[in-house]
Amino acid sequence: HSDLGEVAPEIKASERRTAVAIADLEWREMEGDDCEFRYGDGTNEAQDNDFPTVERSRLQEMLSLLGLETYQVQKLSLQDSLQISFDSMKNWAPQVPKDLPWNFLRKLQALNADARNTTMVLDVLPDARPVEKESQMEEEIIYWDPADDLAADIYSFSELPTPDTPVNPLDLLCALLLSSDSFLQQEIALKMALCQFALPLVLPDSENHYHTFLLWAMRGIVRTWWSQPPRGMGSFREDSVVLSRAPAFAFVRMDVSSNSKSQLLNAVLSPGHRQWDCFWHRDLNLGTNAREISDGLVEISWFFPSGREDLDIFPEPVAFLNLRGDIGSHWLQFKLLTEISSAVFILTDNISKKEYKLLYSMKESTTKYYFILSPYRGKRNTNLRFLNKLIPVLKIDHSHVLVKVSSTDSDSFVKRIRAIVGNVLRAPCRRVSVEDMAHAARKLGLKVDEDCEECQKAKDRMERITRKIKDSDAYRRDELRLQGDPWRKAAQVEKEFCQLQWAVDPPEKHRAELRRRLLELRMQQNGHDPSSGVQEFISGISSPSLSEKQYFLRWMEWGLARVAQPRLRQPPETLLTLRPKHGGTTDVGEPLWPEPLGVEHFLREMGQFYEAESCLVEAGRLPAGQRRFAHFPGLASELLLTGLPLELIDGSTLSMPVRWVTGLLKELHVRLERRSRLVVLSTVGVPGTGKSTLLNTMFGLRFATGKSCGPRGAFMQLITVAEGFSQDLGCDHILVINSGGLIGGALTSAGDRFELEASLATLLMGLSNVTVISLAETKDIPAAILHAFLRLEKTGHMPNYQFVYQNLHDVSVPGPRPRDKRQLLDPPGDLSRAAAQMEKQGDGFRALAGLAFCDPEKQHIWHIPGLWHGAPPMAAVSLAYSEAIFELKRCLLENIRNGLSNQNKNIQQLIELVRRL
Repeated sequence: HSDLGEVAPEIKASERRTAVAIADLEWREMEGDDCEFRYGDGTNEAQDNDFPTVERSRLQEMLSLLGLETYQVQKLSLQDSLQISFDSMKNWAPQVPKDLPWNFLRKLQALNADARNTTMVLDVLPDARPVEKESQMEEEIIYWDPADDLAADIYSFSELPTPDTPVNPLDLLCALLLSSDSFLQQEIALKMALCQFALPLVLPDSENHYHTFLLWAMRGIVRTWWSQPPRGMGSFREDSVVLSRAPAFAFVRMDVSSNSKSQLLNAVLSPGHRQWDCFWHRDLNLGTNAREISDGLVEISWFFPSGREDLDIFPEPVAFLNLRGDIGSHWLQFKLLTEISSAVFILTDNISKKEYKLLYSMKESTTKYYFILSPYRGKRNTNLRFLNKLIPVLKIDHSHVLVKVSSTDSDSFVKRIRAIVGNVLRAPCRRVSVEDMAHAARKLGLKVDEDCEECQKAKDRMERITRKIKDSDAYRRDELRLQGDPWRKAAQVEKEFCQLQWAVDPPEKHRAELRRRLLELRMQQNGHDPSSGVQEFISGISSPSLSEKQYFLRWMEWGLARVAQPRLRQPPETLLTLRPKHGGTTDVGEPLWPEPLGVEHFLREMGQFYEAESCLVEAGRLPAGQRRFAHFPGLASELLLTGLPLELIDGSTLSMPVRWVTGLLKELHVRLERRSRLVVLSTVGVPGTGKSTLLNTMFGLRFATGKSCGPRGAFMQLITVAEGFSQDLGCDHILVINSGGLIGGALTSAGDRFELEASLATLLMGLSNVTVISLAETKDIPAAILHAFLRLEKTGHMPNYQFVYQNLHDVSVPGPRPRDKRQLLDPPGDLSRAAAQMEKQGDGFRALAGLAFCDPEKQHIWHIPGLWHGAPPMAAVSLAYSEAIFELKRCLLENIRNGLSNQNKNIQQLIELVRRL
């Protein structure tokens, strides 16, 4: 097998192991020029089992060390990782390796920039004997004397980490991903993207000889960017990273390199002098610890332009790929990179005959190749000899060979790399999406995570629904027939009927008329059958397979987003103009902004079928035995238990479908059995103040973010408290309610819209044990919320309030400022007095400080630093933001535990409170 040309195969792709062997050729110099052919998993014909056995034990030992071996059959789920436990209340440092996965997940959930740090605080025993271990550089190779008995085990130079040896962060990431189900993998990738960490693209699994391409894990990542320079609406883009095409540039190591790929990539991606460590590298803490299971990992990161020439390194999105380990040992991954990249940068100190043969096999490739050499460390003359041979083979010239030594100016070298990338971008070049990359991976025999049967069945069902949607408005009108005018009219009648109950001596004739109109509207609704799309949706969420149900819901979210109206794909500041102006008049039923078609519309339709049927049964117009939709609340409650946010207040009519909500809560009570003690936590505040982001960061929730593009209703999501902690905390679950954009805060204290917003604020705060009021640093408390304070004070129900001022623009702010804390203690302003007069309290109105129990010394007022560190879209989440959110979370849980959150409820009590309010 000395001639690579003879070995380069024409073997059937259907035979997986052979396909891997073809793409994963690994040449090892045995004696002189003799080479031996090995499969990509390290085996050869004469010794088929020895190497895999060693690899299996190393992976299993790593999983055992991290406490993850129990998750190899029943994978760790997203819901498992989000449970509230005693550890959720303390900012603790890991002490043993088994703490590391949970520490990583908690910090990543909180978008903490230090999540990848695997330093442990060890309790050293007096008789403990320190373990001596020689550190290894990432690209360093170790030689041994074959005559040495200790060299018999080829791994003798690299012992597995022990409980007092730090774990390489990349090993931790790989072990955790191998132990996680598809939905936790997706959450990990999403949070890593928000932290501007490089994402895992190809996950190595040396135990089972399957390398997995993580396509599904990246499905949920959506990025926004501006083309350069911004020239209006067309220059703003928002798209999934899986679907958008961009040129890709790969950085790989061949044999040994004294230059770090990861450091070089970080420098290329970082604007100005502020370097962000997107790729973990050798100079970071623990970056020099030997990798045990993560060699063969391929990572990806992107550059996205902001539209500002002074900040943008490149004028368009660009993908950068990084292969961990030597290409000779990971030929399959290298082959993939050459097929998807516009250019490949090869870092090496030495080009030997073995490496020459490897590269010679790429002679048919159309990819551009660049070499980054350190010749003073390597064999300079040998390098030149082989480079001269490769120039005609790889179709390169001397400009494709770069030299970087210790004396090379780093800034100049980075500029040169950027210039090369810029030149490739300006010429016709290959542009690929992550989906295209997955297609190439399949051809090479890699496993793609999205190809499992349940995922594909769910995708097919989603496509049967979405292919019929040509226009969102027309689809809602024709297929979701119970919404729109029928539901809006019924909601208005029910509101009037409810108000009559509180009137003194209401006219019976008017009450009878309202009852007649309501039954008429409900009979019209009940006369319809669910459309084919709704029936398909119901079948999807009725699947007996929990995984297939979850896959279907995720596919529906993305599928519906793809058919969203074009007018929704606008920059946020443009969408803000769609809101009513101050003092403007707006119909209460009219949307404040265009509402995209989403999963909530299908659930609303189910809710209206249930509402109409229940209303007729209550009125005696329909026998209970003829009910068709009584099982709908049970289906919805199962979705709530799996972590899907469900609508509490309908965003189209700004009203609560009481029968549907109470029916759902009853079913939830049945499913939770004895674990039904609840604490209700709500957020209210002006849209765009970061309420959803705050809740998602604090608890790992999935509320839609964005000031103007998300659904308008109030949504609720359930968080489970770990059984071992529920007695201490005093509840089994926390029900989180997010008001979204219901409280506009832009209107004066008069008119129907204000009255509606005040009523909604009263409802949400009245249901709650704890209310977080989210405010912009420069804005006063909205009058509608002040109005709700006064109403609730009269009822005697006062939740625990936390006022959160979010700095939406500055990178960071100093600690709480006394002047800001005094604002809530000052005498009431005009809006406060107006609200008091509307509630007929006049001179009896008290300062808000007394009303809301706002004692500054007890930390009821929070100042949260800005979310971003740097300029979006390349900004990472600020460490100060993450730490402030954690401290707020700790305080909220402490208040709940100490009973400061008013009377905790069970679900039955919550149902009664919903009806009353």
